[in-house]
Amino acid sequence: MMHLEHLNLVVKDIPTALAFYQAIFPHWTTRGGGVSQWSGVDRNWIHFGDDQQYLTFNDNGVEQNRDLSGHQVGLAHFAFVVDDLDGVINRLAAMGHPVDKNGADSPYRRNVYYIDPDGYEVEFVQYLSDIPSERNHYD
Repeated sequence: MMHLEHLNLVVKDIPTALAFYQAIFPHWTTRGGGVSQWSGVDRNWIHFGDDQQYLTFNDNGVEQNRDLSGHQVGLAHFAFVVDDLDGVINRLAAMGHPVDKNGADSPYRRNVYYIDPDGYEVEFVQYLSDIPSERNHYD
């Protein structure tokens, strides 16, 4: 089996990024961290996740993330499957993070998009069916 293990994100401030993602994944922990040099810049980094997957946060990011309404090359968004979409929405709302946009109406899934503190668009999807043809229904 193959699965995505981690995403490596450059952020402005690790505690700010960590607070956002801890609200989404309260069962995840900081697996490790340290200081390293990346392209001549000293950076703090942490791995935040569980035993199967994690997010890497590297601090001291500069400038703004790509314009998500534009057509520049770069990351458009990444997505996580969650069991309790309402829980994610409620925890982020309590921190002052509103849903950026809702996904398409579907009888087989619910999804929403957020913009994280560093300008990354993150999708959260809750599937309402275990049948692959329904989960992957696009009409």
